[in-house]
Amino acid sequence: MQQAHIFYSGIVQGVGFRYTVNSIAKDLGVKGWVRNLVDGRVEILAEGLEETLKQMCLDIENHFDRNIRDKQVDMREASQKFQNFEIRY
Repeated sequence: MQQAHIFYSGIVQGVGFRYTVNSIAKDLGVKGWVRNLVDGRVEILAEGLEETLKQMCLDIENHFDRNIRDKQVDMREASQKFQNFEIRY
């Protein structure tokens, strides 16, 4: 199990980004959360199998291909402390 700490920038707020990420993550069985940041980026902390996390990112990027300007990802060992995936406010 891996943990992906992801930051997306671009036009990623006010376009349903968090809700779409939430849906994609739940469909793939990914655990963690997504939230907006005050600087306009979206932050995701997600845990699952490495291939599943890669698929989640691919699905997000395919859905928002015109909105995303940049992505930063930091992979590490999963904490396994999450029970589900949620939107944080």
